[in-house]
Amino acid sequence: MSARVLIAVAILALLLSLSHNNTHAMPDWLLWLAGGFTVVTVLVRWLARPQGPGRAFDAQWFYTAGVDLAYFITLHAQQATTINYTPLLALPVLMTATLGSRALALGTATLATLLLLGNAAWSASVSSFEGTTGIAQAGLTGAGLLLVSLLTNQLSMRLAREETVARRSRNEVQTQALVNTLVIEALPEGVLVVEPDYTVRAANPAAQLLLGIDHEVTPDRFSLLDNPAWVQLMHVARITLADGPIDATEITLHHEDRHSSHLQVRTERTPALGEGGSSLCVMFLQDLREMEARLRTEKLAAMGRMSAAVAHEIRNPLAAISQANALLEEDLRSPAQQRLTAMVRQNAERLGHIVNDVLDIARVQGTSDADSHAIQALPLDEETEAFCNEWAQQHQAGARLRIDLQAPQKHVQFAREHLRRILVNLLDNAARYASQTTAAIEVATRATRHGPIALMVWSDGAPIEASVRRHLFEPFFSSEARSSGLGLFICRELCQRHGASITHERTVRTLIDRTSPDPTSPDHLVEGNEFLVHFRRAHGPHSMLEAQEQDHV
Repeated sequence: MSARVLIAVAILALLLSLSHNNTHAMPDWLLWLAGGFTVVTVLVRWLARPQGPGRAFDAQWFYTAGVDLAYFITLHAQQATTINYTPLLALPVLMTATLGSRALALGTATLATLLLLGNAAWSASVSSFEGTTGIAQAGLTGAGLLLVSLLTNQLSMRLAREETVARRSRNEVQTQALVNTLVIEALPEGVLVVEPDYTVRAANPAAQLLLGIDHEVTPDRFSLLDNPAWVQLMHVARITLADGPIDATEITLHHEDRHSSHLQVRTERTPALGEGGSSLCVMFLQDLREMEARLRTEKLAAMGRMSAAVAHEIRNPLAAISQANALLEEDLRSPAQQRLTAMVRQNAERLGHIVNDVLDIARVQGTSDADSHAIQALPLDEETEAFCNEWAQQHQAGARLRIDLQAPQKHVQFAREHLRRILVNLLDNAARYASQTTAAIEVATRATRHGPIALMVWSDGAPIEASVRRHLFEPFFSSEARSSGLGLFICRELCQRHGASITHERTVRTLIDRTSPDPTSPDHLVEGNEFLVHFRRAHGPHSMLEAQEQDHV
């Protein structure tokens, strides 16, 4: 289309120049025709949107090829100048061969040939010699136009097919690249693509987090030489590019502003990209702490399933042992034998507690949401006081247990039996380590405005070692050989099931010496271990969660 505009402007300028110099007699209508053709070509270039290729005859042929064919034949037949306009007929033939079908292209070339032959035959009536020469030239020109239209149409169709295939391939490549990007971005393990000069071409969010990259400072493409903490990664990349992939190796990144990162690195080497290209090193990074945590979780889950199965098998023989020992105690009179039966009874009771704890874990982990009807709006102070009094009577705690309830008429979302189990476990744990003094164990409740409701169980026991505190709520972990290590784990599981949380702190309590006859005696501060449970508030008293949800709907 742009070529048509240039040709039209060139012909118009040529005719105007010849007319101005008076070298040839130039009719006015021919100048107007040239000007009109120029306007048409400009409008078509600006407004038209040609369709093709391979289309059959339609209206676009008239303004893309038909106008040109008529204009050039008119110039050729006028012969107002000695200029030969015959080569310009190739333009409409090429245009039709590119935008139309093969039949339309051959038809346009045939029409141009017939017009040339007609003009030559008309000239033959004037001069027989010139007419014979003109007919021969018209025939040769027409043959050339037919051949050009055929070859151009074949090339055009082939290019159109290749363009369609290329466009489809490009779309597939873009889609695949988008999917790969989404997958890599969502991978939990870090992925780095490193060039031979240690430039990181790509890094997914997990890798950026493991490397400690600051997005405000670090650009999208950075070098492993920029940070001294990444020196080991640079060595891994060099070994991979020189010797081959690395199955797995452990490295430590020593950061300046945060704790060191312990990583497991696996690498792959890509083939050379293009002629003279170089290979790339692809690194897969995993945080060893997360791997160990997942492995520990899987082991604990397997251990829990196995322990539950073993506990079921132990329970019946243990009951038989306890019953037989009770019958045996009735017949024995010797103090030595009674001490032995007492040892059997105590150890059987200990085994029974361990079996019950293991089965409690199985029940807590296996309970589904089907038991949500047991979750009630419990008055925390009333239930806590009742459970604490029951526990104090069973263990003869007396003044050793102090109760300080400061959440009157506050209700929490929790199952009553589960709240009792948590309190019993925490009180048993406190009694095991607390002293025998007055108020050595304290149970308190607190309610903050527009915040959670808290239950505290405090005891004046010795500080918990740091190595024990890290694993405080893990199953089967205890600092005592005679403990199953399941009590605090059960408390955490029950709290998580009801949307609550449990934590441990080392706190200080102010104890009032109520046994002193002097009311002005000073209070004293005592350090102790505090287990703090935060509950979710209930919407109203004596309401079931299912009823609340139905009323809300």
